[in-house]
Amino acid sequence: MALNTGFTRALEGQIEQLKRDRVYKRLNHLESPQSARVKMEGRGEVVILSSNNYLGLCDEPAVVEAGIEGLRRYGAGTGSVRFICGTFTIHRELERGLARFVGTPASLSYVSAWNANEALTPTIVEEGDFVVSDALNHASIIDSVRLAKAITKCTTAVFKHGDMDDLRAKLEGAKGARRKLIWTDGVFSMEGSIARLPDILELARRHDAIVVMDDSHATGVLGRTGRGTAEHFGVLGEVDVITSTLGKALGGAAGGFIAGSEALCDMMTQRSRPQLFSNALPPTVAASALAAVEFIEAHPERVEKLRENARYFREQIIEAGFTPLAGETPIVPIIVGETAAAIQMSDMLLDEGVFVTGFGFPVVPQGQARVRCQLSAAHSKDDLDEAVRAFRKVGKKLKIV
Repeated sequence: MALNTGFTRALEGQIEQLKRDRVYKRLNHLESPQSARVKMEGRGEVVILSSNNYLGLCDEPAVVEAGIEGLRRYGAGTGSVRFICGTFTIHRELERGLARFVGTPASLSYVSAWNANEALTPTIVEEGDFVVSDALNHASIIDSVRLAKAITKCTTAVFKHGDMDDLRAKLEGAKGARRKLIWTDGVFSMEGSIARLPDILELARRHDAIVVMDDSHATGVLGRTGRGTAEHFGVLGEVDVITSTLGKALGGAAGGFIAGSEALCDMMTQRSRPQLFSNALPPTVAASALAAVEFIEAHPERVEKLRENARYFREQIIEAGFTPLAGETPIVPIIVGETAAAIQMSDMLLDEGVFVTGFGFPVVPQGQARVRCQLSAAHSKDDLDEAVRAFRKVGKKLKIV
């Protein structure tokens, strides 16, 4: 049976338009482990300033070896969903470690953080409930809320980014709701900004609301020992539900988790569709992620090194003439305006041996395209100085500095 040629031609036409608009995304293939410097196919060695490998654990020997041992001990895959025969002892060990790390009684792993977020809202809300979400929340949260609204007929709202007055107004406007749920990112990935978590918790207490926080860009990053946004603000153990990823600071492999009460995690096991209908997290990934958690617990100095690198790079990039968005996280976005300009700058930086990604619409609003730099504890001072020199050179060519 032949493919639908009309459909294919339509897609090809859309792709050609993306190329004409200079917003087409090209994939770069790496030939070495994720690290401060990588080997890129056709490019040789480049400094990578675009990775979620915040603590440099992707190629940390202890983390890699744990994954290899997990592969030997448990095999390549689970062959089943969790509730049938896909639950291994390593899943229990990982979930205990994650709960301990983020300060909750229990946790439950998923094959991705997207799946964890997607699963949460439709599983725990019902008709008559009210869900309010920060305007800059991750797409997975947005889709989770939309899905819950379609399935459960709950009511939803969006509050202006970080605006506590607007959040208060939205909560006051939902006085008749059976239950209220506040969704927020801990660290907003495109801005590098941190949620006003203490204020959100205070509003939640006043309005008897549940706080759910996606801490994907904060787990292993914020707080004195890397336990996330809650530790950063001194409120560890006070957030009702935390979702996060294993694919960033925690070794960078894949997977995600939901952390909260034992009752919550049990209900997610019973009812969440991504858990019920997807194979369990591969044991080798669970083993390497657990090793990453244990590594961070044993080496808090790695978290401090990340903070030092972020501070140093911000200082140097500002001295070079750029004006990144203010912040205190290892996400350093430099606004350039239009999507085509961000992609052009990214391409020119790659020509200079620095791999950093340009982001535009629809990932960020029209006119706010940016080059997003992400620092790692694995970067040396020489790596960062080389990157700043490349930025200065490209910035002058593009008349940005």
